[in-house]
Amino acid sequence: MPIYLLNDSLVFPHPSLSNEDGIIAVGGDLSVKRLILAYENGIFPWYNDTDPIIWWSPDPRFVLFPEKIKISKSTRQVIRNSGFSITYDTVFESVIQNCQQIDRGAQRRGTWITEDMLQAYIKLHEAGYAHSVEVWKEDKLVGGLYGVSIGKCFFGESMFHLASNASKVALADLTSNLHRHGFWLIDCQQETDHLKRLGAEAISRMDFLQYLEKNKEEQSIIGSWKDQFEPVE
Repeated sequence: MPIYLLNDSLVFPHPSLSNEDGIIAVGGDLSVKRLILAYENGIFPWYNDTDPIIWWSPDPRFVLFPEKIKISKSTRQVIRNSGFSITYDTVFESVIQNCQQIDRGAQRRGTWITEDMLQAYIKLHEAGYAHSVEVWKEDKLVGGLYGVSIGKCFFGESMFHLASNASKVALADLTSNLHRHGFWLIDCQQETDHLKRLGAEAISRMDFLQYLEKNKEEQSIIGSWKDQFEPVE
């Protein structure tokens, strides 16, 4: 399959035209409108500083259905007894900066949160589509995650922890809240052992896109989740 070169037009080729690695296009920009269009169609950016913007739609897709999450007894004990407190959308910029620093050179994606990406997702947060979960201990930010919410789907981007189990607590709390609000799935993009243990599973790109097609009819929870999502007891 050819890799499409994007221009200023706000359009993507159909995800089924991705190559065998899942790359669908290069180029374009990281504007709020283009990012929303990408996520609506199962496409996301992932690239390094030395690359052009690369757009992906892998097959299969790794997803977590909120009602199927598996929270171990030990994790439940941590949630109850760790002394962590959880907030939503209070320090989005700090969360994505921590994810940027921890990912750098330590994980498979390397430096994928470039400065342009960081600024783009801050703008997406200001537009009400990107959200963060923050985990605190003694007033210090020790973990969290961020992602993009459109309709009844949440597209997870990255997480970090500075204290043991903090990112697990963030994901568990988010999943419980998403379930309460009727979300269908969390897009994890790619498989990891940790997410697999939590109950995430691979589905075909075709099945994933069918969810997204129905999702276009659903209303998004746009704006801050600070007062809409509450820590789950």
